[in-house]
Amino acid sequence: MEKKRIPVRPHHGMCLAYFIGKGYSEGFSAHMETMLHILEQDVSIRLVVSLDEICSACPNRQVTVEASGAEKEICEAQEKVYRYDHGVLDACGLAEGEELNFLEFTRKVQEKVIDTGLRAKICGDCQWNSICSEKTSRWTTNKD
Repeated sequence: MEKKRIPVRPHHGMCLAYFIGKGYSEGFSAHMETMLHILEQDVSIRLVVSLDEICSACPNRQVTVEASGAEKEICEAQEKVYRYDHGVLDACGLAEGEELNFLEFTRKVQEKVIDTGLRAKICGDCQWNSICSEKTSRWTTNKD
């Protein structure tokens, strides 16, 4: 039986690196905390540039109606987070749909995005940027 891979937006590798329990709502923050604990068990993930498991509790999800009449859920900041996701994919040499273990993903995010200073370039316009700018990444291997 094939293991289920948890869908993860690439930019969430950065968000989780600095997560301190704050978020868009109490429900979102609680779900993100739960997901962090699950993901840190080195589960298999699939990188997606669309709503992922973390987004499932986000109040910024919106339902749009496509020309065909079908409903589709998107992020209200879709263009911004799409840019963040592709920034992480490009920096890490990864691709949408790629499957890997979460700890391998966080190692790449740390080495290719955070350690190189690309985080601020990729997502410096995020409303949570001040938290990331003031805190050390939980993925840092040489913590003081």
